[in-house]
Amino acid sequence: MASKKIIAICQSGGEFVTNNEDGTLTYTGGEAYALDIDDQTVLADFKKEVAENFQFATEGMTIKYFLPGNKKTLITISKDKDLKRMINFFKDADQVEIFIIYDEAVVRNVPNVSASRSTTASEAALTPPTPVDMIHCDDLLGANASIDTTPLCSYPGHNEENMEKHRRAATQWENTITGVGQRFNSFAEFREALHKYSIAHGFTYRYKKNDSRRVTAKCKAEGCSWCIYASRLPTTQLICIKKMNAKHTCDGAAVKAGYRSTRGWMGSIIKEKLKVAPNYKPKDIAKDIEREYGIQLNYSQARRAKEKAREQLQGSFKEAYSQLPLFCEKIRETNPGSVATIVTKEDSSFHRLFIAFHASISGFQQGCRPLLFLDSILLYAKYQGTLLAAVGVDGNDGVFPVAFAVVDEETGDNWHWFLSELKSAVPTSCPITFVSDSQRGIRESLQNVFGEQCYHGFCLRYLAEKLNNDLKGQFSHEARRLMIQDLCAAACASKLESFDRCVENLKAISPEVYNWVTRSEPEHWANAYFGGARYGHLTSNFGQLFYDWVVEVNELPITQMVDALRGKIMELIYTRRVDSSQWVTPLTPVMEQKLQSETSRARSLQVLPSHGSTFEVRGESAEVVDIDQWDCSCREWQLNGLPCCHAIAVIECLGRSPYDHCSRYFSTETYHVTYAESINPIPNLEKPIKGEPDMDHVAIVVTPPPTKRPPGRPKMKKADTFDIVKRQMQCSKCKGLGHNKKTCGKVNNIDESDPLLLTGLVTGELEGNAGSLDSSSPM
Repeated sequence: MASKKIIAICQSGGEFVTNNEDGTLTYTGGEAYALDIDDQTVLADFKKEVAENFQFATEGMTIKYFLPGNKKTLITISKDKDLKRMINFFKDADQVEIFIIYDEAVVRNVPNVSASRSTTASEAALTPPTPVDMIHCDDLLGANASIDTTPLCSYPGHNEENMEKHRRAATQWENTITGVGQRFNSFAEFREALHKYSIAHGFTYRYKKNDSRRVTAKCKAEGCSWCIYASRLPTTQLICIKKMNAKHTCDGAAVKAGYRSTRGWMGSIIKEKLKVAPNYKPKDIAKDIEREYGIQLNYSQARRAKEKAREQLQGSFKEAYSQLPLFCEKIRETNPGSVATIVTKEDSSFHRLFIAFHASISGFQQGCRPLLFLDSILLYAKYQGTLLAAVGVDGNDGVFPVAFAVVDEETGDNWHWFLSELKSAVPTSCPITFVSDSQRGIRESLQNVFGEQCYHGFCLRYLAEKLNNDLKGQFSHEARRLMIQDLCAAACASKLESFDRCVENLKAISPEVYNWVTRSEPEHWANAYFGGARYGHLTSNFGQLFYDWVVEVNELPITQMVDALRGKIMELIYTRRVDSSQWVTPLTPVMEQKLQSETSRARSLQVLPSHGSTFEVRGESAEVVDIDQWDCSCREWQLNGLPCCHAIAVIECLGRSPYDHCSRYFSTETYHVTYAESINPIPNLEKPIKGEPDMDHVAIVVTPPPTKRPPGRPKMKKADTFDIVKRQMQCSKCKGLGHNKKTCGKVNNIDESDPLLLTGLVTGELEGNAGSLDSSSPM
């Protein structure tokens, strides 16, 4: 049996009026439209038909109705279940009144309105039909945005200067519409210009026609002659104003100072601010919007507004993923020899992207030391992700980006894939030294991918943090700081004797610390044991310059982020090529300074011949130099690639040039080779039209990864410093850690028969002993 049809009288554009005697509500004004509904009606279809009739977008639409016999309470329909419940309420009636509200503001002085939001007639009148690609106030601000629609002149504390700012904010849009013949790139651009124009001139309008072929709008005041008509120019994508009557026969233009805030206006304001300051902070946006326009936003609302406005300016984050295959193809076309690889999951969602430009590949192979730093940076765009980076060092100790990848998350599998791609893109004939932490699968991936063709040096910062965290709570602030200092000294020590001396200092602090260090595999971090060459660079965040670039652009859509990094690398290569063309020294400036410093130290040394190419050099210590093997017993020559003071003393004694005994990586000539290749620009990606060759050629359609922004404040990259020991609370009486004298059990005669308090007290005594650095204390 067919379900009963009910006529839904849909009303919009009017206002609710409150009866002061009984508090009931009456809806007056506006337009009405009738349609049939039943219990099979789907809310999405219902909203679509209503939107088509009133020429609204479905986004931001609120649907409400009165309960039978109750004109005081409005009920909101937000899902299919709500719609079916309403139909059930009115199953014995022939019709139901439904109110379509298209704004956020709440009717003032309306009692007993439950779970509803409604607008006044004047506010609804100011809301034009909003195309889908415009920013909606609902989306930007949320349900609790405070939008003050009081005329600016009545704001408490608003002086003439503030009023003038508000007037300037509106009058800057007076000429967004100039008249017949004006052209626009799209209907969206025309609609936005028309909306700004109406705000600046203080009138409201309504669309008579609003589709993909033409737009006709008239002043909303009854009988007013103002109108405008725009349509697409034949054989082009341009939109042109064909007709316009710019004169008003109503008095709407007289309320210029009292214009009100609307969703299109809000979006335009935020977009304009982002054009000037792309790194505009949400708190500053909220503060400026409130000061200049009287609209109060909290931090979350301002952040959402910024994200959506940025998406309007920079393009869709979702579309950026669909453009990745074409983008990779453009990279390979414009920069031959580059590697740009994209991998998707079985459901075509984004998995990982690898980028290595030919100029970076060639520069690393021809001029950089076989040394790479691996690190990761969290991304905070809409779909999150992680950037994995491999950064090299040029001959002037400058950061040289080699390759990077964007992956859905940091895992051992993604690191293995990244290193595999890196090995294929940047093949070398000699083993490479990698510096990184030993977590998240990097260590295993290096062993599996490079095997014996690499050395893995642990990042000293990572090691120091691990020592501090593992022993935190057992030692005082001063003791832990000394431990970190001795650990760094042990890592930098070039000789085994020096390393052992530093480790003995740690043992004097605590045998537990000594055992920790001996178990930490010194062959991966101590110069005295390490088999590779790190050239004095011991931390993985050497590439801070590149990581700072990533932080600047990591909120962009993925294609724009990659292209922004490409632009940064392109500029870096060009700038260093130009700067180095002025160098006149055999070595790069940094290495030349280091060599001259060692040469000055060599003047006070005494050289004694031994046999063949071997010499003894005496100074503060006696060192043995084999000039033919480029070897010194101090090991500084082997570690750094530059002759140490002992070697220079021998070289000058023999009448040779120290420049002939420097690593080729430090020469100005090699530096020129490093930056000989250029990175070429990539043309802007245009969205392919179905049927075009690009669309047919790119078979894969990439969708965004199913990731969400993690809660809390984004974790920022730490600076390259070892000041990682934070001071703990320490009792001034018993010297224990984790409490003060007010809560100290000894001072306050706390009942020590309590096992929990006794345990804490004993721990405090042990920590106090550690704090005094007494090596005889039991640990």
